[in-house]
Amino acid sequence: MSRSSHLAAPLLLLAAIATALCLYGAGAVAPDPAGDTVAASCDAIRDFVDVAFCVSHLRSVPGAATAGRRGHLLMAADMAAAAGSAALDAAASAAARGDPAAQDALRACEFVYGAASVPALRFMRGYAAAGSWAAARSLLSLTPQGGIGCEAALKGAAAGTAAAGDMAAANREFSQLNAMVTALLNAVS
Repeated sequence: MSRSSHLAAPLLLLAAIATALCLYGAGAVAPDPAGDTVAASCDAIRDFVDVAFCVSHLRSVPGAATAGRRGHLLMAADMAAAAGSAALDAAASAAARGDPAAQDALRACEFVYGAASVPALRFMRGYAAAGSWAAARSLLSLTPQGGIGCEAALKGAAAGTAAAGDMAAANREFSQLNAMVTALLNAVS
């Protein structure tokens, strides 16, 4: 064996280690050696979402570890629509309890989740499942409206009420899931 062939293996190993450090040294999530694709999908959208949030939510879905990015998009859309429905229900429940300071704001929350975000996410998911990327993307301006509109409505007379505090958590969860959907859609299509 020649001297150069003895040097090639250690140099290749050194190059692989350097590449791994560059890719994963800055806090990126390394893909699981067993083929877990969740970490890879979340790492691909790390500029737009909290990677730990993304990984924990996707890993909670059966089959996510072996799904591709398109599957992760569909799972995230389902989770976001469910979170939007839960926020809509929370707003309706709080409004029914009769907090007069928050009544109008909570009705606005119900409206924006029920008329915009949840239906748009469901349609977007259907289009994405069918591979109709332009149609799916056309709904992206509607999907975040629940979180944005509800938060804006609660900043007025309802600020500081118990209902506003409850809705803030629901809005935050929804907004993070919607950001995952948007980023995954842009990464897939």
